[in-house]
Amino acid sequence: MLKINNLIVSINDKTILNNINFTFEKGKTYAIMGPNGSGKSTLAYSLMGHPAYQLSDTSTIELEGTNITEMEPHERAQEGMFLSFQSPLALSGVKVYQLLQLALSGKKDPLQIRNEAKAYAKELGISEDLLNRPLNEGASGGERKKMEVLQAAVLGKSLLIFDEVDTGVDVDALKSISKFLTKYKKDKTYIVITHYNRILHYLKPDQVLIMVEGKIVKVGGPELAKKIEDEGYETLT
Repeated sequence: MLKINNLIVSINDKTILNNINFTFEKGKTYAIMGPNGSGKSTLAYSLMGHPAYQLSDTSTIELEGTNITEMEPHERAQEGMFLSFQSPLALSGVKVYQLLQLALSGKKDPLQIRNEAKAYAKELGISEDLLNRPLNEGASGGERKKMEVLQAAVLGKSLLIFDEVDTGVDVDALKSISKFLTKYKKDKTYIVITHYNRILHYLKPDQVLIMVEGKIVKVGGPELAKKIEDEGYETLT
């Protein structure tokens, strides 16, 4: 599904990620954990093609056999990649329906998009009022995270990266998001970046990756997340 080879990433001539090699398999759920500043979000943004991050000449990223290393973010999205924002912003004057219609122009009928969004909103506990406002205007942190998940579902991408989808979310919202993602997983690949084990109690990962100082230092099963919760990251460094 997603193959990363010799990923070396820098910003302003400072190396953030150092020689990451990993293959994310289709249909599986991965959790990426690590202390602050370990490079988790940098990895997500680099995979999505954020222009602020420079990749070394030897770095390659392949999505379903296609080399996307040189692709722009919108091209990567067209290839099937989705990245949720860690801190989703409000978008004045633009409703979620309009945003989705623009993204899916020629792929889905506007009425189908509206009906899907309304149905998913109901499952996630998003109010009709919030759907009809400009995107995220007046929304709480938890509501904004739910809106990210709703957009991911309507867009229907094959690789979904969720950057701290559990931050600022209460327990009920966390359960709703996890239940929703589990229900609609099918053959999708999830990469969930998180500081905490709590979302992993509901959204069971196939593998847990621990990042420290820009490297993947350990890979294991769900028990690894529990170990981190109990003992912290110091035992791994």
